[in-house]
Amino acid sequence: MFPRLFTIDGVLTLHTYGLLVALGLLVGLYTAGRLAARAGLDKETVWNLGVYMALVALVGAKLAVLVTEWGYYSAHPREIFSWTTLQAGGIFYGGLAFAFILAVGYAWRYRLDFHALADAYAPGLALGHAVGRLGCFSAGCCWGKPAGVAWAVTFTDPYSARLVGVPLGIPLHPTQLYEALAEGVIFALLLALWRRRRYPGEIFAAYLFLYALARFAIEFYRGDPRGGFFFGGVLSLPQVVSVALFVVAELYGFTQRRRAAAARHDR
Repeated sequence: MFPRLFTIDGVLTLHTYGLLVALGLLVGLYTAGRLAARAGLDKETVWNLGVYMALVALVGAKLAVLVTEWGYYSAHPREIFSWTTLQAGGIFYGGLAFAFILAVGYAWRYRLDFHALADAYAPGLALGHAVGRLGCFSAGCCWGKPAGVAWAVTFTDPYSARLVGVPLGIPLHPTQLYEALAEGVIFALLLALWRRRRYPGEIFAAYLFLYALARFAIEFYRGDPRGGFFFGGVLSLPQVVSVALFVVAELYGFTQRRRAAAARHDR
């Protein structure tokens, strides 16, 4: 919609996407720091780990793009390090997986409570992701299928088409806004749950469950390339990952409930 905020002499360009993603990161880290303080965690540790996770998530998101679109990149290896590829946002699930692995390793290395950390990060992750999806909308990436609904959006900027490949002049589902709204609702629900959480890891399990559910539904309206389809073209790769994440969330939540119940019984 508005891919560039301004350009100086055709050399320096401030992209709306990059600014909103950075803002989402800061908002997410601020939220995580506030919740960490309430939970008795060290705010500086949470902030530092959050920065590390953001950097690793960026790498993971990019690598996920290369893996899911390897057919193209293997035929055009120069594109791997092209400016277009470096500017692309990547795949969220790839970034989430890399950030999760780092958090687990970091918690183990410094003897931190991973479940308490995950609870502190989850609401901020939802809020930061909501802001980041507004960046997707501004750039035109992650676009939706053609739509005849009253709230359909039509991209017209040739720069967006060159940068991310969004089709121009066609009314599309604003899937970026769908996900931003879903993440905003998830953030509100997690904050409400935080006030009455019953066991460590409950907030994180709820985030995984709710995001997997929202992403699975929104994928039916996405129109951009997303790494292939399964079951006769019925489900996209992110939907398959969403189903797996849904199962992981249920198992993780069940395990943490059992541990909390056993701990109360042993007292």
